Amino acid sequence: MIASIAWKNVWRNRTRSMTVISAMAVGVFAGVFTIAAMNSSVVQRIEEAVDIELSHVHINSRDFRSDHSINNLLPAPDSLRNRLHTFPEVEWVTGRIILNGIASTANKSVGVVINGVDVEKEKRMFRLHEKVIPGTGSYFEAKTRFNTVLVGEKLAKELNIIRYILTPEQMDAYERVRFPVSLTEKVAPLFGRRFITDKKFTAALDSLLTAKEKRKYGYPLREAAWSFREGSRMVLSFLDANEIQTSAVFRISGVFRTNNDMFEASSVFVPEMELRQLTGLPVESYHRLICRLEENGLTDTAVPAIREAFPEVEVLSWKEIQPDMAMLADMMQQIYGVFMALILAALAFGIVNTMLMAVLERTRELGMLAAIGMNRRKTFLMIMLESLYLSVTGGAIGMAISGIVIAATSRNGINLVKYSEGLEAMGFSAHLFPVIDTPFFIITSLLIMLTGILSAIYPARKALKMNPLEALRTD
Repeated sequence: MIASIAWKNVWRNRTRSMTVISAMAVGVFAGVFTIAAMNSSVVQRIEEAVDIELSHVHINSRDFRSDHSINNLLPAPDSLRNRLHTFPEVEWVTGRIILNGIASTANKSVGVVINGVDVEKEKRMFRLHEKVIPGTGSYFEAKTRFNTVLVGEKLAKELNIIRYILTPEQMDAYERVRFPVSLTEKVAPLFGRRFITDKKFTAALDSLLTAKEKRKYGYPLREAAWSFREGSRMVLSFLDANEIQTSAVFRISGVFRTNNDMFEASSVFVPEMELRQLTGLPVESYHRLICRLEENGLTDTAVPAIREAFPEVEVLSWKEIQPDMAMLADMMQQIYGVFMALILAALAFGIVNTMLMAVLERTRELGMLAAIGMNRRKTFLMIMLESLYLSVTGGAIGMAISGIVIAATSRNGINLVKYSEGLEAMGFSAHLFPVIDTPFFIITSLLIMLTGILSAIYPARKALKMNPLEALRTD
């Protein structure tokens, strides 16, 4: 009976109750959706790092990170690999040759890390082959008599391998945006001109477009003008096994694009057999073994076990290789907690204010209920239930809206293309796919209920302190 009375009391002032419920729903939705978007950026960054850049575990010789000498090889890599496969958590193992070198074209030279890879094993362990930009080649699939290299888009831009040439045909072929006729007429002076850098092409656009047009069409025009001549060449220079400077011409097999500009600018990939022939390194010799685990959650348990079994080498998890990323993942959990605490605190003040007004407006009514025998426990319970109904209703609506919007946006994502340059420079994707796990929804729902209960304590205590006789005399 008390529960039924409390529910009816909530709707005695519909306008006020709907205002509070709406405010709660909007607040919960804003908090949950913002956290889902923030969470997606961190989750995507970790997935990209594990699936494209690092994998889960690296094994080097003890002093390899401090001494990158070409002859600082792993001891008995075959034996190490066979022993690694005995661990149930380990799914795949591959070896890499790691060299510091210089990538050069006729216009520029850049320092890079040259990775000699087993192509087939790398395709099973990493998703880098999926990141090759269409029209730039393939992941070492084309047959050629030349040495081949896979390079990142950022490096290709720095070496002026990628250029910008705008034509009406390219603008028509660009599917993401339909360029208006007026814009085509404005950029017509650029048609057929070759720009060797993004900066020069952007400067030319800036001289022709208004600020509004640059914001709306600047990025799509750069994408439409993006140009790469398949089969372009570059020179890689490095030390061979005798520590003699060696250089060789490589044909670019393909250009990959990730969300990490630093990785794109500093890493190139070459089939290991081609690199062995140029360096004179023996077969089955490696600088690093890379392990892929069954799942990322096994990293914290598998790495200590592998480290204990291989005391003669250095064993590192991806969290130790990139501690900033691991710290970010841990820090984000704390940020989520603080963010939700602030939202729940704001909701609590709203509930306290609403329930206090309701108690003060019903002073005479509460006095009458006390006079006819309604005890203090039932009065307290009634007010607590009213507060709980308000918080649960508002919270449920907010959580439902959050779930629907997250599910809808997770399909196509949220495109932050305007901020892509800054985000990708830090390794984050400019295309977010909001995601949040089920335990978060459950915990948040329980916290909303707890907020409603705690928020009712002060108004309920206020009602209990009323003197029934004085309350009855209140107008």
